[in-house]
This record gives sequence, C-alpha cells and structure tokens, in this order.
Amino acid sequence: MEQKENNEMSLINENQINKNKKKDDKKTLSPKVDYIFQKLFGEVGSENITTDLLETILEKNIKEIDLSENIVLRREMENDKLGVLDVLAKIEGNEYCNIELQMAEKSNIIERILYYWSRVFIRNIKKGEDYPELKKTIAVLIANFKIDELEEEKYHTKWKIIEEKYRKKILTDYLEIHIIMLNKAREIRKEDKEIDKLLKWLEFLENPEGERVKEYMKEEKAIKEAKEKLDEMSKDPKIRRIAELREKAIMDEKAAERFGYNKGKADGKKEGEYLGYSKGKADGENLGYNKGKADGENLGYTKGKTNGKL
Repeated sequence: MEQKENNEMSLINENQINKNKKKDDKKTLSPKVDYIFQKLFGEVGSENITTDLLETILEKNIKEIDLSENIVLRREMENDKLGVLDVLAKIEGNEYCNIELQMAEKSNIIERILYYWSRVFIRNIKKGEDYPELKKTIAVLIANFKIDELEEEKYHTKWKIIEEKYRKKILTDYLEIHIIMLNKAREIRKEDKEIDKLLKWLEFLENPEGERVKEYMKEEKAIKEAKEKLDEMSKDPKIRRIAELREKAIMDEKAAERFGYNKGKADGKKEGEYLGYSKGKADGENLGYNKGKADGENLGYTKGKTNGKL
C-alpha cells in the first residue's frame, strides 16, 4: 500500500515537472540575455529594428546599415559560457557603432567601455593605411545596474571629448559614447511621465510581454517586428537551451561575486579584529610599562630627595 502511494506521488511530481517545463517552453525569452539580444539586433535580416533602435539612441536618421561584420562567436557547449556580448553595426558605410548590453555589474565600467570603443576604433584601419582611414566609432552601453559615477546624470547620456575651460570646442567627432541606465529608466516609467521612444524600446527589453509593450506595438512598427522575431526565437528549442546556459552563466557570475565579497568582508573583519586586539594589547602593555616606569622614577626621585634633606 505504501509503495503504491509512493509511486503515485512520484508520478504526480513528474507530471508537475513536465507541466512546468511545457509552461517554460512557451515563455517568451528575455531580450536582455546577451545571446538573445545579439540574435535579435545583430544578425543580417534585423536591419529594420536595429536601424530604428539606433536612430532613437543616436537621434539621427540612418539611411544605410550593415550588420554583416558582426564577429559571431556563439559557443553552444555548457563549458563555453562567454558567447556574443555585443552588436556591431556599420552605418552609412563610414561609421561603426558597437552596442553592448551589460547585465552583470562590473567594476571600472567606464574604463571598460573606453577599452571596447578603442578596440573597434583601431580595428577599422588596416596595416599600411594612414590615419585618415580611421572611421568614427560610437559605443553604446546599456547597463542593467547602477553606475555610481553617473548617479546625478540622466538615464541616457552622450559623451564626447570637449575643451574643459570654455566648453565650446569638441576635439574630435571620431569618439562618441552613449550610456543608458535601465534602473533610472524604470524610475521614470514608474512616475508615469511622458514616455519617449527610447523608453518604449527599453520597456520592450525589460518586459516584452507587458501591457505597455502591446500598446507600443500598435504605434511602433519596429517594436512590433522585434516582438514577432522574439516570439519566433522563443519557439526554437536550440535557442532556448543556449539562452538558458547564458542566464545560468550570468547568475553563476553574480553568485561568485557575492560569495567573494561576503567572504572577503568576513575575513577582513576577522583579521581586522585580530590585528586590532594584538595592536591594542601591545600598545596597552607599552603604555603601562612606560607609565609605570615614569611613575616609579618620579616616586623614587621624590622620596630620595626627601630622605636626602632629612
């Protein structure tokens, strides 16, 4: 009787697992997963939606865009967790734009984006060519975390090299960096302020199944096209599997960083307490010895002087 109940319970659990798996298989993939983001905006065939996104970010019309130069490094085995982290677009035949969606919080993020910009900038000149062959390079960072250095800035900022004192002359047009902070964009949407087109795109990245996105799809053809492409990708078991591995890699990375931080904090506290105790003990002993010695000498001198008079 007990064995029968165990078998029935096991069957119920297995059915529940299968039911949950089927439910997950129907769930729309998150565009914030770097692998999905790259497939959505970085592949040939995505020109319309990528053009619309970049026109919104860069605030300019784009007549020609080329996505064929993306370096595709998709690693589909579990041990290869790096994957594709960015989208490279060539604009109007003479500009490069690198879009990076960064999910995990990184230290020195400003220095990192400068490094990524420089990597693309120097890559577009071949050996033997002169400096005029260099092309304008734009770096776009979409960060899913707070950037302390930009705490007082807007959710979308544009950076160039400008003369410091008079702030009128831009040194060169070859460098342009856009930084978008999703946490600040969320705050604006919560306040129900006027939603611009970039905020609509960011809403799509964060919540493609949301009611607001359904409304935006009626107004914005590119967002509608992006959602339809995302739905098709979500039906592909192979894409789902790779996306799951990428999400797991990101979560593992965050967990490792938290563990390292907490362990470092605990070890630092323990070591600090030990060092503080040792130093305090040593200082106390020295202070006590020195004070005792001084008091003894003073007392001896005073007593000796008194006895000498007697």
